[in-house]
Amino acid sequence: MPVFITYASYSQDAVKAMVTNPQDRTGPVRALLEKAGGKLISFYITTGGNDVVVISEVPDGTDAVAIGMAVASTGAVSRIETVRAWPAEDFASVAQRAAELTGVYTPPTG
Repeated sequence: MPVFITYASYSQDAVKAMVTNPQDRTGPVRALLEKAGGKLISFYITTGGNDVVVISEVPDGTDAVAIGMAVASTGAVSRIETVRAWPAEDFASVAQRAAELTGVYTPPTG
């Protein structure tokens, strides 16, 4: 299954709720991923530009986007971004495909 990395920031209301009632959010994240046919690999609370980093496997990009939309619809996050991740050894095939396509696209000219 493809691996996805999701970065998110909690909304002000979610932060307030977690301060009022401290809780580990791993269970709800795992349950959502499993409902979508995926698997939680890692769940981190982070500092800096993101509050949360989730590493997961889900069947495809459609599922990854749907999961993010489902979470965003609750109002719990103010920002969410999901990116696809490839093991380095698997990315060589992507680079090979890029090499095959090089020269087909012509950039705009002025």
